[in-house]
Amino acid sequence: MGLLVLDRRDMALRLDGEAAAVYEGGRRAGSVPLKLVDQLVVQGSGIVVEASVLGRVAEQGGMGVVLSGRYGRRVAWVLGPSHHDVTARLAQARAVTDPPQVDAWALRVVLGKLRHQHRFLCRALALRPDAHKPLHDALRRLEAALAQLDAKQATVCNPGAAALRGIEGAAAAAYFDGYGSLFPPALGFNGRNRRPPRDPVNACLSLAYTLLHAQAVQACQCAGLDPLLGLYHRPAHGRASLASDLIEPMRPLVDEWVWRLVRDGLVRPEDFRHEGDACLLGKSGRERFYPAYGQVRRKAARWLRWTCADLVRQWRRQGCALLPEDGVPGIEDD
Repeated sequence: MGLLVLDRRDMALRLDGEAAAVYEGGRRAGSVPLKLVDQLVVQGSGIVVEASVLGRVAEQGGMGVVLSGRYGRRVAWVLGPSHHDVTARLAQARAVTDPPQVDAWALRVVLGKLRHQHRFLCRALALRPDAHKPLHDALRRLEAALAQLDAKQATVCNPGAAALRGIEGAAAAAYFDGYGSLFPPALGFNGRNRRPPRDPVNACLSLAYTLLHAQAVQACQCAGLDPLLGLYHRPAHGRASLASDLIEPMRPLVDEWVWRLVRDGLVRPEDFRHEGDACLLGKSGRERFYPAYGQVRRKAARWLRWTCADLVRQWRRQGCALLPEDGVPGIEDD
């Protein structure tokens, strides 16, 4: 299953049997079998997508994602029907208000993220001896943060939310100090910034994180979980908090991919333009960005399937105990 992207003003997508016909400038340019599409991304304005195409993608468990043309922010999702088993969602809703479950999950999320950051910087250090000092310093600071979290896990004594976020924040500062040393100074990358991203590295990170988050929403939906009810990222209006939880340990995967994307010249400084404070990835860069992103999608899909299945097993057991033995009669039972 793959990613289909429409990102030019004169493009259109129309249903043609079991395929989607692609039009550019009013002329048919080709077709794509819809059974191969699990995520349809529409970025920008002036693009026409027939409702029947979106419906077919969603019906087979896929997802439509609409992104703004300027910054690549998520504007809308189109999702198919969710899994019909209510037991996991019932227990998930209760877990959000259960401090022991919240603390255990939060510790798991942050530990996973920091361990993956550490492994990535170790690989980078082996490849970039010229950046030894900043990478070595970042690794030592990450190891100190991991030691604090490992001690908490070993004693089954989870830190409170404030303490955990403090440790994660200090680790993030260390990590991005090391990460920034991997890029040429001319790119102007001095740490994470967004809304809008202000340099080419952050422009790539923001777009890739947006795609990853959409993939996590889709995985939750297919597994029968509620993407809005997160534990580490607390539920908030308009935020898919569980999806945000799920992608935290995978962010270093995206970070490493973006570094390699820049290092290998798949995106170059001339692929970006600046509008005010914003740095935007242009058409030429997107033509290489999206095909290369497939390797991240494939790795993320495996992680998301495994993690969602693990959560469903845990929460389904809890949810079954919360329901009456014979279930609750619904309208269809009257």
